[in-house]
Formats: sequence, structure tokens, C-alpha cells
Amino acid sequence: DWPCAHRVTQAVGDSIAVWRVNPATNTRTPLFDASGVRKAMAALLGREMGGRGLPFTSFTFQEGTGTIRAQVDGDEIVVDLATYRASRTPALSRVERDRATPRLVRTGFPETVPDIYEIPSPDGRWLLGEHDHNVWLRATADGREQALTTDGQSEQAWYAYPSRALATSGSGNWSPEGSRVVLVRSDTRAVAHVPLVHWLRPVEEVELRHVTKAGGPLARNGLWVVDVRSGGRVKLDTGADGDGYLDLRGWTPDGKEVLFSRIDRTFQRLDFVAADAATGQSRVLVSETQRTFIKGITSPSWGDLVTLLPKSKRLLVLSERDGWDHLYLYDWTGQLVRRLTSGKWPVLSVAAIDEDGGWVYFTGHDDPKRPYDTHLYRVGLDGQGFKRLTEETGRHLALFSPSRKFYLDTHSAVDRPPVVELRSADGRLLQTLSRADISKLQALGWKGPEPFRVKAADDTTDLEGVIYRPFDLYPARKYPVVVYLYGGPQMVLTPHGFPSGYDDARSMAIAQLGFVVVTVDPRGTTERGKAFQDWIYGNWGRYVIPDQVATLKQLAATRPFMDMSRVGVFGASWGGYNAVRAMVQAPETFHVGVAIAPVADLDDHLALAIEPYMGLPQEHRQAYDYASNLLLANRLEGKLLMMHGTSDVNATFSATMKMVNALIDAGKPYDLMVVPEMNHGPGPTRIEYFENTIRRYLVENLRP
Repeated sequence: DWPCAHRVTQAVGDSIAVWRVNPATNTRTPLFDASGVRKAMAALLGREMGGRGLPFTSFTFQEGTGTIRAQVDGDEIVVDLATYRASRTPALSRVERDRATPRLVRTGFPETVPDIYEIPSPDGRWLLGEHDHNVWLRATADGREQALTTDGQSEQAWYAYPSRALATSGSGNWSPEGSRVVLVRSDTRAVAHVPLVHWLRPVEEVELRHVTKAGGPLARNGLWVVDVRSGGRVKLDTGADGDGYLDLRGWTPDGKEVLFSRIDRTFQRLDFVAADAATGQSRVLVSETQRTFIKGITSPSWGDLVTLLPKSKRLLVLSERDGWDHLYLYDWTGQLVRRLTSGKWPVLSVAAIDEDGGWVYFTGHDDPKRPYDTHLYRVGLDGQGFKRLTEETGRHLALFSPSRKFYLDTHSAVDRPPVVELRSADGRLLQTLSRADISKLQALGWKGPEPFRVKAADDTTDLEGVIYRPFDLYPARKYPVVVYLYGGPQMVLTPHGFPSGYDDARSMAIAQLGFVVVTVDPRGTTERGKAFQDWIYGNWGRYVIPDQVATLKQLAATRPFMDMSRVGVFGASWGGYNAVRAMVQAPETFHVGVAIAPVADLDDHLALAIEPYMGLPQEHRQAYDYASNLLLANRLEGKLLMMHGTSDVNATFSATMKMVNALIDAGKPYDLMVVPEMNHGPGPTRIEYFENTIRRYLVENLRP
């Protein structure tokens, strides 16, 4: 099982303890003596290790040899845990390491997509990569390269696997036996270009990137099976229209069929398809349709709504067909076997499947009093035995053992730090492995955010949010208020576990400057069922800001320390759009705004990000016009700072230039920070300057 054990690393003061936990016997023993490992490494290297903990951040435990292997200052060191003697491993030459290491193929596009590296074959002999608009193989043994395709061109290129333009989430190109791969041929000749000016190069250069904006032509993509030995190709039948998106999901275990999903550009029809790898003929296994939109670039992504059960040749489908995400079991012919879950609450995602035991484990929100609490559940593949496996409030994250007999449950709430528990698959608690210690934070006066519930602007719908306060808040004093928002349908912004992410840290930091920071998820956001999210459909720009205003009024009515005469707002991406929207739609409420990488006009945004929620602009002109911030520029009254990178290919830099032009035409003053070469957010070298600018603007204009 892990195998029969699991390593747990726990911080203990200035040291680190590493435990070996055996779920079968429910025992925990030290895996090794940290001081002994330090001494062994110091003796080998001839110098003392810095600090008092372990001199490395990660290591590999080799069960059979009783050794650990770790990197220390460029050396790979092996320590025998029986003798506590250290030795260096035979070093590979630089050439040998380079041959076996996947190389970067291309950076993610846009920046929120991970970078793409060469893909190893199942036997490790080959690495699949791209260059010169074609796909190549590179041998790990000797580094020789051979082209799998030779007819690629700049706008009719071959890809090992696609970029965001094809909305892929999979990388299952290689067939199980490693003799064939699935490749993508992308025709972008009709796709519009966005110019990126590289100002910082010795001579300015202009790069043209393909970007499909709302209503514009999409890339036409095809899937091909290519034999790596002969180069023979089979084109897969992906559908006659092609005006949509594909998602490669891999192969069937026998290697006879390729699996992929296809969805139309407005996300109203999703097909899960199996294509014969020898003939290319395809068959639809499952189809989903919606009057509005199928859950799109939210979590889980549309490509993950179908899960293959390879042993039983069945499919697990996550569908909102009755208004709530639930699980349905299908057979390999596409016939519904049975519904597995039901109720007025959403399943979030599949956590694990135990085909041998007949169970599916999944996360969801089933508590109507706490609609964002995430719990772990299981239900039998026969539809019986539904059970919630976690009890504590807040958010639970489960990590299952390979056997699916045990799992680690990491859970926390806004006011409760993380706890890690070892549990058996039926939810029975075996032991608590660790509890986060926040005593030093508390000694500094730290206070976590305060959760709240208010009514939306319709006076009916419940909204959930949090307030971040200064640690030394004095109730008799007046504090300016800052709203941090997102408001897009892609994600939930409000924390419902212990605050630990970047957004939480940013809000806490701003609060300590003397602000009351408020975050609330308005109508139209995800994880609350279809009806709640459908508020956004065709109504972009209509409900988000009224819900923010309603929230502030209700909070201030019982919290007199909130100064409603000094209210700021900031956000990034859709939060940037909504920050500008707040300033021009409700200028009587919002006095200072910071908009980071804002969308200004929906026509100017990515088709993939807006068309599912608004339809095509050619067909819904009035709704697109209503959502445009450009048309409300004359309503700006307060202080507005826009921050944007010149290389943004998500919310393009041209959007902010159009907003600037609209403000000039309206005679409205504005502030602008332009960041050369920045994409949709600041990199690590500029993040401090970026965040300091946000804080400085709020402090100077709201005077805490």
C-alpha cells in the first residue's frame, strides 16, 4: 500500500521529524534520526550543515535498500539508515542527464496554462517533442532525433499535444504499448492576431500571437494517430463541424481506441467519443446538453466530466442535467446503467475509484447550512451505500493510497488550522498525524477572517463571504473599507478552509494597513448549483456589483467601524473588469479602484472565456453592449488605477488602451501602470513592486 507505509513530514520547532506510518497496523515510528542524517552528510562533505533541521527539502526513500536519497548543494547523496553512512551516487554526465530529461517545448499560453515539456514513451526510450512546426522523437539512449511529421507550416502546424487553443487537459498521446501516438494538426489561418510589442529588446520587435476573440474564427484542429516506426497516419473522425474544442483523454487499455471529448464553442453540447485507432471511425459514448452552458473552464474542467473505469469498461459521468452536479454510471455502449448520487447539492469531483471493491469516492457540498464546506463521500457502483466520510466543518482534501484502502484527510476551516488524519476507506479514524501550530501567529496578534452570510441584491439569495480586520481594530474608530472581488463564473474566491493562499495573504496584508477588507462570492459564481451559476448567463455586468453593494450595506449596518464614505475595490482579470465596473456602475458607493489586467469590453476577450456564458456577440449584441465598461466611462467619479502588462494574451493590453481612450473621450482622469513584457500577472521579479503599488494607491487615496 504506500507500500504498507506512508511518510509524514512534520515541522517541530527548528527541526523536522519524518515519520513512517503503517496504515495496516495503525502504527507510527520515526523513519530516521534527523541528527544522524545531518552528521553523515557533514562527514561526507567535510563541512557542517546550515540550520538545525534537515539540509534538504525533499528526498526519496528506497524501501528495499533502507536508504534515502537527496540533493544537497548539487550533490546526490545516499544515506544508509542502518549505519548512517553517506555516499555520493555515481554522477551522470551532463550529456547523459540531458538525454533523459524532458526539454521545454513551449511556454504555456496563456500564462495560466503550465509549460509544455517533451512526453516520455511508456518504455522511456523516446521523448515526444516539437520544433519547426513539426513533431519529433528524441532517443534517450543516444540523443538522436527523427521527425514524425515533415509537412508542418506556421499556420498549419503539428503539435505533440495542444495549447489552450484546444483546451486540453490530458497528455495521453502514447498508446499503451508505445508504438503509436496521437498528434494534433492545427489550422490557424483564419484566426486573428494580437500584436505583442517587445519594448525591452535592443531593437523593438513585434510578435503576432493567434488569439480568438468573442465571435471570431476558431482554430480548426484535427487528431491523427501516427505510427512511430512507419510514420503511417490515420485521421480520427472528430466531427464534421469543427467549430468547437477538443480534449484528448488517452487510450483504452487495449490500445484499440482513442478517447477524446468535444464541445461546441458555446459549451451547450459535450460528446465523449471513442475513435478506432486503425480506421479513424468514431462513436459517441455519452452526450450532454444544456440550454445555457455545460460547466466550462471551472473546476472540474469540462474535459474531466467523464472518467473511464478500465477494468469494467464503464464510464462515470458528472452531469448537471437536473440542476445539480451528480454522478451517473454508463456502460461502454453509451447506455445509462444507473444514477449514483442525487439531491439538491453538487458533487465537485471524483477523488478515487476502487473498481475491485466497487466504490467511487468523491467530494461535494451537501450541507445546506454551510454550502461551501467540502466533504468526502463514497457510494457503491451498484448505487448503494452512500455515505459522507468526513465530519468536521470546513474543507477536506483527501489523498488515497494506491490500494484505495486508506486515505489522508487534510481539513481546516476559516477559524481552524489544518489537521491531517489517517483514515480507512470507510471513513473510520485511525490516527491524527499532525495539527498545525499557529501559536506564534496568535502571539503576534494575528486574527483570521470572520465569515458572514448576507442577502444578495434580490433580497432572497444567500451569499457567503469573509471580513479581514486589522489585528488591533478598535470598534469606536472608523476604518475605510476595501472590497476584493473576482465575480467570474470560473471560481470561488472566498476562503472556506484555513487562509493559506496568495489571495488570503494579500487581503490580510492590506487589512493590517488599517482597512476592513471584504470578499463575497456573488450570484453567477460556481459550486452552488446550476440555478445559482446561471445568474451570469446573458447577464454579464448586471448582478455582480449590485450584490457587492448589498453586501456592504448589510455589513455596515451592524459594524459601525466600517466607514462607507471611504470604500475601495480591487481585483484581477475578471476581478479587474469588476473593479472598473464597480467604479462606473456604482460611483456613489465605490470611491477608489485598482483594476489589474482588466477586461474592458467582452468583444475584446477570449472566445473560450466568454462565449459559453453570453453566446456569440453577433446573436446577443444588446447583452454584450450592456456589459461593456467602455460605454459607462462617463460615470467615473472616483480615483481609478489600471495595471496591465504589455504582453497579456488573456485580457489583452488593447482592452486597457480602449478603456483609456474612453475615459479620455469622457474627460475623466485616471491612473495607469504599464508593465513591459508582463503577461496576465506579474512574475516573481516584479511581484513585490506590483503589490506595493496596490497598497500604496489604496493608502494614499483612502487614508486609513
